[in-house]
Amino acid sequence: MAGTLAPSAVRPRLRGRFGRPLYLYAERCSSTQDLLPSDAPEGALALTEEQTQGRGRRGRDWQGAVGKGLLFSLCLRPQVETARLASFTPVAAEAIVQAIASFGGQATVKHPNDVLIAGRKVAGILAEASAGRVALGVGVNVDQQAGDLPERPVFPASSLTLELGCSIDRVELLVCILEQLERHYELWLAAPSV
Repeated sequence: MAGTLAPSAVRPRLRGRFGRPLYLYAERCSSTQDLLPSDAPEGALALTEEQTQGRGRRGRDWQGAVGKGLLFSLCLRPQVETARLASFTPVAAEAIVQAIASFGGQATVKHPNDVLIAGRKVAGILAEASAGRVALGVGVNVDQQAGDLPERPVFPASSLTLELGCSIDRVELLVCILEQLERHYELWLAAPSV
């Protein structure tokens, strides 16, 4: 598969601690949230080319054309009060905005968990917390064409290819997002609780 997210393509390009020591890959799975084991260490990463039951907030599904999106979950184990965990979702969305900016895109966060370009949704985040861990699920529409995307009357779905007018290397995008997530996560952890 061209542009695969398999370990042999991704591992050599990782630049931070996220994605190490555990990196799981499946060509197809129900959801990367389910692929990530409950005992995974912080920074563990689960990636797939296709989710059959991808989900978003409030039980919404996340559809994606095979091999054209970036679908992953990241294990975080923040030592913070449970009440503070919800504040990380918009921080994670901002990290994705910053990663997209490195490819020339001007994205914004639609609070708390969507990333938009020109009012069109290109990414979403789902943070599920339990037993001292957060499984941070991320879906980014990367190379989809109009026919690959679901119909949405409000905040219609789009992709980075459609919005930026060029294809983006999914592995490089993943590496940039992980770097930004790690940086934003460390800043969030260091910030005083309010």
